[in-house]
Amino acid sequence: MFQLAAPVAAEIEIKKSRFLAYVYPVARREEAMQHLLALRAQYPDARHYCAVLLVDGDSMLDDDGEPSGTAARPMYNVLMHKQLHNVLAVVVRYFGGVKLGAGGLVRAYTQALNAALLLAQAVPVVVMAQCRARIAFADESRFRRHCDALQIAVSEASYGEQVELTLSLPATQCEALQMRLHDLLAGEVYFMTHEN
Repeated sequence: MFQLAAPVAAEIEIKKSRFLAYVYPVARREEAMQHLLALRAQYPDARHYCAVLLVDGDSMLDDDGEPSGTAARPMYNVLMHKQLHNVLAVVVRYFGGVKLGAGGLVRAYTQALNAALLLAQAVPVVVMAQCRARIAFADESRFRRHCDALQIAVSEASYGEQVELTLSLPATQCEALQMRLHDLLAGEVYFMTHEN
């Protein structure tokens, strides 16, 4: 799975119709809607603003008046083929007076989005996992130094009889990093599962 490093845009023309493709890295629907509203304001006389949103727990496919399945679905297929996530794709269409037919629209929206994605830099999505570690007060500074060295983020700390730290780790390396921390602290760390 990948996400964009930065927004990209491209324009194509097919039978006098202009297709302006914009692709944005986004994390939430609200952020995506701001981009869509900005494009509507930037191109107020355009005929269609077809959009696809893919973020964690949310998605949207909007043909915006084009015949069903001729705009958003082909755009969605392109994004899925490229394994893109956390992304908003919008193709703004200015109608040129010549009807393209269903097949022509599918090709046009696909080509417009692909033209923009040719300019994109995709970076792998790193899925993070949360875990909690319990350590003695005397070991906290040493534990935090090891976390820094291993590029493990400490997001929360709570203090009781011992220190409990919430760690953010790449999910694919979670077990290996926990074992490494366990070894570095000579077993003086206890990792809690969700059940604990």
